[in-house]
Amino acid sequence: MTIIGWIILGLLAGAIAKFLLPGRDPGGFIGTTLIGIAGAFIGGWISSRWLDHPITKDFYDGTTWASAIGGSLVLLIAYRLLFGHSRN
Repeated sequence: MTIIGWIILGLLAGAIAKFLLPGRDPGGFIGTTLIGIAGAFIGGWISSRWLDHPITKDFYDGTTWASAIGGSLVLLIAYRLLFGHSRN
């Protein structure tokens, strides 16, 4: 999968993470989108590095999607914990 594919996957993973964790985010839509992209990259890296599942070139691989969504959820939770109370 190319970098553009990972960005698209990250956008969708960020939207799914936002759907699974509703509420106000400190960064709004743009922040959630960037967290989704970063989560896709980090989730893919963790999946290939420690879970022994290499990154495939297939966009529709379920494990790739699960790792991207999982990475997005972890980053979204961490972001809310760190910066969630700064905006009222």
